[in-house]
Amino acid sequence: MKGYRMGWQNWFSLRKKRFDALDQDHEDVVPRLSIGRNRDRQDDKLPKFQGTAGDQIRSTGKRTALDRVRFHMRNAFTPSQPVLSHRMFAGRTEVLKTLIRSIEDQRLHVVLYGDRGIGKTSLLHILAQLARDARYIVRYASCGEETHFSDLMRSIARDIPLLYHADYAPTSSEIENGRSLGDLLPEGTLTVPQISDLFSKVSNTRVLVILDEFDRAHSMAFRRSIAELIKNLSDRSSRLQLVIAGVGANLTELIEHIPSIRRNILGYQVPNMSNGEIEELIHNGEKICGLTFDREAIAFISAVAYGSPYIASLLSQHAGLAAVDREASMVEKRDVADAINHSVDEIRHRVSSLSLFQTGRAKADGHGTNLGLLARLALHYGGRLMPHQADEVIRKPGQGLAYMQKMQQDYGLLEPLADDPAGAYHFKEEGVPVYLWIELAQSHFAGEKSNTKLLDALLDKYAVAQNA
Repeated sequence: MKGYRMGWQNWFSLRKKRFDALDQDHEDVVPRLSIGRNRDRQDDKLPKFQGTAGDQIRSTGKRTALDRVRFHMRNAFTPSQPVLSHRMFAGRTEVLKTLIRSIEDQRLHVVLYGDRGIGKTSLLHILAQLARDARYIVRYASCGEETHFSDLMRSIARDIPLLYHADYAPTSSEIENGRSLGDLLPEGTLTVPQISDLFSKVSNTRVLVILDEFDRAHSMAFRRSIAELIKNLSDRSSRLQLVIAGVGANLTELIEHIPSIRRNILGYQVPNMSNGEIEELIHNGEKICGLTFDREAIAFISAVAYGSPYIASLLSQHAGLAAVDREASMVEKRDVADAINHSVDEIRHRVSSLSLFQTGRAKADGHGTNLGLLARLALHYGGRLMPHQADEVIRKPGQGLAYMQKMQQDYGLLEPLADDPAGAYHFKEEGVPVYLWIELAQSHFAGEKSNTKLLDALLDKYAVAQNA
C-alpha cells in the first residue's frame, strides 16, 4: 500500500515538473495572467464596461449621477436600432391612424415605403404592439436575399393555432393536441393557391403578417407570389392581411405585376418628422437618461436632422455624451456641434471607399456645398431629386438637370431613378446623402470656420415656427 502511494506521489511530482517547464516556455511568449491585487491594479488602467450583460449598472467603484446618465443614454437614443417601446415612440400619430383605419375599417393590405432611417421599422413594431393589444395574431418577419415563399408561408402557418380554422371544432383532438395550420400543409414546395386556400379558412380571429425589408428580397418569383397572394386573399375576404415595408421603388414592380391589386392595397410613403415630432423624440430621451436639452440645442438638432429621426437620434446621443464628458446635466449648442463632429467620423465608415473617393474629387472640384444641399433635399423627399430642385441649389434656372447629369457622368454619385415619370434622380449609394449633409453641416456649423450667423438664423427660424 505504501508503494502504491509513493507511485502516485511520483506521478504527480513528475507531472508538476513537466507543466512547470511548459509554463516557463509559455511565459517567454505570453506573460502569465496576473491575479489578485496585481490584476486589479492592471485593470485600473483599462476602460471598463459601465453595465453588466443583464443591463444593470455595475456596482464596482463609486458611481455618480452622471455615470448613471451615461449608462441610460444607450436606451434614451437608439440611432442604430428601431424603437420598440410605446413611451419612446415620438409623433407619427396620424400615420398610425391611417394604417389602423386601412387595416381595420377598409380591410386593405398595406405597402409602407420610404428611405432607410425614416423610421419604418419602428413604426411597424409599434403597429404590431397595437394589433396584439387588439388580440390580433401578429407575425413579424424580415426578408432577405434567400427568403423563399414556401419557407416563409410555412413558418407563418405554424404560428396560427388550428383553433382558428373554420373547419375544426374547438373540442377536436387535433386542437387539443396543439396543432397549427402549418400541420395541414403538404411537404415540399408550396404554391400560392395552396396558401390562399389555407388562409381563407382563418376564422374567429384576425392575423397581421408584417414583412419588413421587402426590398432585400431580390427574387422576382417571391415578389410575384406575394402580389398574387394579396389578390387572392382580398378576393376571398380572408381575415389575414399583409403589411409590407421597405419596398421603396419596388412598390411599382409589385403593382405592375398584377395591376388589379391596386384597389386592394394602401401604398403609403412614410413622411419626414416635423420639428414638433423631433422635439418629442428628444424629450422622450430626456425622461430616460435624466439630461435636459436647452432650447438652442433642440433647435440645432432639429435644423440639422431636417425631419430624419435617425439623424436626430444620432446627434442627440452624441450631444448627451458630450455634455456628460464635461460633467454637465444640461445639453447645449456646443455639445450638438461636438456631436456633429463625432457623427461625421461615424458615418464616414459606412460609406464605400469608392464613394468616398468620388465625393472627395467632387469637393476638390468645388461641388461640395451643392452636393451637400442636394443630399439634404434627397433626405427630405424620399431620395428623389427633381431638376427644378437642382435649379434652386445651383441658382441657375433650367440647368439643374444638366448639373445632375454631370454628377452622374463625372463622379458616378447620382443616377436616374428607374421608371420615374418625372425624370427624378437619386444618389447611387444610399449612405452618401447622410454623409454629405452631415459633413456640410459640420463645415458650416461645427467646424473652426463655422458660420455662426447662418446658424443663428436657422435657430431663430425654428423659434418663430414653434411659436406660430
